[in-house]
Amino acid sequence: MSLRARARSAAAIAAAALLLSATAVIGQGAALASPPAPAGATRTDVIDYFSNLTGRNWLSGQQDGPNSNPSQWYRKVHDITGLYPGVWGGDFGFGQNDIDNRQTVINQAKAAWAAGSIPALTWHACATFVATCQFEGGSWPVKGSWLNDSQWNELVTDGTALNNAWKTRMNQTVQYFQQLKDAGIPVLFRPQHEMNEGWAWWGGRPGANGSRKLFQITHDYLVGKGLDNIVWVWNVKDVAGGASRASEYYPGDQYVDLVTLDVWVQYFPSTEWYNAIQTIAHGKPIALAEVGRTPTPAQMASQPKWTYFSVWMDWLLKPEYNTNEGIKATYYDGRVLNQGEISIPSGGGGTPTRTGPITGVGGKCVDVAGSSSVNGTAVQLWDCNGGTAQRWTVGTDGTIGALGKCLDVTGQGTANGTLLQLWDCNGSSAQQWQSQGGGLRNPQSGRYLDVPSGNTANGTRLQIWDANTNAWQKWALPA
Repeated sequence: MSLRARARSAAAIAAAALLLSATAVIGQGAALASPPAPAGATRTDVIDYFSNLTGRNWLSGQQDGPNSNPSQWYRKVHDITGLYPGVWGGDFGFGQNDIDNRQTVINQAKAAWAAGSIPALTWHACATFVATCQFEGGSWPVKGSWLNDSQWNELVTDGTALNNAWKTRMNQTVQYFQQLKDAGIPVLFRPQHEMNEGWAWWGGRPGANGSRKLFQITHDYLVGKGLDNIVWVWNVKDVAGGASRASEYYPGDQYVDLVTLDVWVQYFPSTEWYNAIQTIAHGKPIALAEVGRTPTPAQMASQPKWTYFSVWMDWLLKPEYNTNEGIKATYYDGRVLNQGEISIPSGGGGTPTRTGPITGVGGKCVDVAGSSSVNGTAVQLWDCNGGTAQRWTVGTDGTIGALGKCLDVTGQGTANGTLLQLWDCNGSSAQQWQSQGGGLRNPQSGRYLDVPSGNTANGTRLQIWDANTNAWQKWALPA
């Protein structure tokens, strides 16, 4: 953000959080374990977890600061609700006091993870011309500085003086990310945030060599340092009229893990922004990285694909934005997961190949129509009969196959209602499936294997559809 001046009963819920340390609630009903500190959890595990939240749950979140006291707003949430947020946010900062207390921030990130929250870091970095700066005012402040075109081109050109200075600046963070990696902690990182607005020196430059180029340079430098625990969070702001141009700042799928929006022009995203972010994300998880007001239960229901929100520091207590009752309503909502209600399965990729029936709603099985192996044969629901048309192999490569062919989304489609078929296995994204939350997700579309309207009649053709909590998106895979 523009740093904004830098600046159930609670007892029952708190008791329940303790009782649910082994079986907390996800998606208004399904069980999961807590807290999210599994040995060997990776960046990929966290990304998969957020993908699984899509359309089902939100994580609560709170940005904290200053760096000398990076848990004060996290604790204030607890004072109000009896709960701690599911996402804790910190900042590497820009002033000397921020720099002196970066270790304090990292210590809090470790503590948040150990307690059952996911840490998220951002960086209001100074331009490379100064070692420290103010947010506003003084020499080269974060807000209000502007590089001319010549300076910017030098900054994003490899090997130049300004480019090397930026890499030196980035190197200040390496030891802290390395500490988190050594501790087995994946961390969300949101550099050059709100890049579609020009309030900060890094923002307001669309196009291939603009703001997104600096994000790419930042990504490549830190990944090159072996920091494979960073979950890369790209971010824009809900500027008026800006939804149609936000994609001009997107650095590319290979650089981004989560696509996020900061909501400051309105209290909650417009439908235009909600749709634009989904379009840009290409099926990746989306989230509200900064909000001033906690989203209401009705708002969360209206835009269910966001996976977390994070309230910006002291906006939590600004009466024009939040009330204690409103905060409680959000934190106690059945969609919202808080600290201790999060489970991140670790060690993906080690599951052996399994073969057998896939059963769903009404006890029916996923079936290849007529036991035909011809390309384009419909995949449907049918009474379980033990036949080869219902004998599916769940591969370690993400495919699901029967009769020597693969479960395929027709025509590489991504829209709701796209039908499923059998097709030659070809390695395409239309043949990739992830087992998440009891459902089968196609990551290309971000949608799930679905029985239309829950119709259990034999011959009902299967489709992909937005994630929901209905029984007809639940599937039992081969043991």
